[in-house]
Amino acid sequence: MIKKLLLLAALLGGMAGAWAQVDVNKADAAALDGIRGLGPAKTKAILEERKKGEFKDWGDLEQRVKGIGEKSALRLSAAGLQVNGKSKDGAPMTADKPAKAAKPAR
Repeated sequence: MIKKLLLLAALLGGMAGAWAQVDVNKADAAALDGIRGLGPAKTKAILEERKKGEFKDWGDLEQRVKGIGEKSALRLSAAGLQVNGKSKDGAPMTADKPAKAAKPAR
């Protein structure tokens, strides 16, 4: 019974990440890494550019961070990334794929 409850908690925790909104100007490295499509290298690039000043809008993010273009910006926005509290225009409301569920402890 406890294993089932732990599995349910892990699944619900993973699904909650699919709806979480993360603002690129406020998030720390862990929050950015939690966005599907952002890995350690892209997160580092975002944080380095942010040191120079906050991102004004999605266009500013795309221009300043190498590897983030129109298509990837749409995917990142659908995964929950925001710039100044705004999703990218034209991005779907939900991610294409649900967030990965955490593996239950054994």
